[in-house]
Amino acid sequence: MNKIKKSLLAMMVAAGTAVAPMAALQSYGQEITDASGNVVSSDAAQKKQNSGGGFYDIVFGSGVVGMLLWFALFGDGALAIYFIIDSAVLIKPDKLMPKRLMDGVQSAMAEGDVVKAMQVCDQNPSAMASIVTAAFQHVEEGFEAIQEAVTAASDLEQEKIQQRLNWISVCANLGPSLGLLGTVQGMILTFQALASGGAGDAAALANSIGQALWTTAGGLIVSIPGITFFYSMRNKANRLILKMQAMTMEILNGLRNVAVDETPVEEMPA
Repeated sequence: MNKIKKSLLAMMVAAGTAVAPMAALQSYGQEITDASGNVVSSDAAQKKQNSGGGFYDIVFGSGVVGMLLWFALFGDGALAIYFIIDSAVLIKPDKLMPKRLMDGVQSAMAEGDVVKAMQVCDQNPSAMASIVTAAFQHVEEGFEAIQEAVTAASDLEQEKIQQRLNWISVCANLGPSLGLLGTVQGMILTFQALASGGAGDAAALANSIGQALWTTAGGLIVSIPGITFFYSMRNKANRLILKMQAMTMEILNGLRNVAVDETPVEEMPA
């Protein structure tokens, strides 16, 4: 129940992080009034009246390149959300080390039946099953060999999880890059307008600069939650891997006295 509450709280924080900048985008281009309620910026008011203002104009009024950058930002954000949800579903104790597996292996080891324990691992594929199976495959080689096998299998499972998590990091790093590219594109258009003698249209220049900066804001909206979730889930995965290693060694603790048969094989007479 606590896990559900924490998940809902995290989703509410992420939604708030995304909604607040969108609300600011919706207020873009609103009229500026003085204390008496008179419009101070008539150019901005006229522009809003003619074009409708708001987020729609920011996206579709930034030219073809700007539109493509905004769509890339939307796609990057959607992928980040997908990989975050995917990792949140994957990196859970019930997925990595299911209770049925743990109960079955512990019961089999209590009976001293290694073959039965391996069958339980085959029936419940998971990261923990892979680690325990690797240990069982080196039972006859001694306890040190078992420890090395557990470490190697744990590193492999950790790498598999890390490869899934890396996609969140990729999306988080792409966001600011796309936003910066949009800012550069907007500044190029601004200076082109200045070079062509458009210095007198201050409202148009301010609009171009504003559109350029909003792409940077959009990139940061994708990046900040993405980086936060990446490091949070990576640390959680590392803790679970260490826990699985410890539990595997505890399950196999009874095999500590397993000795390797080093009796030389007698040569057959010729």
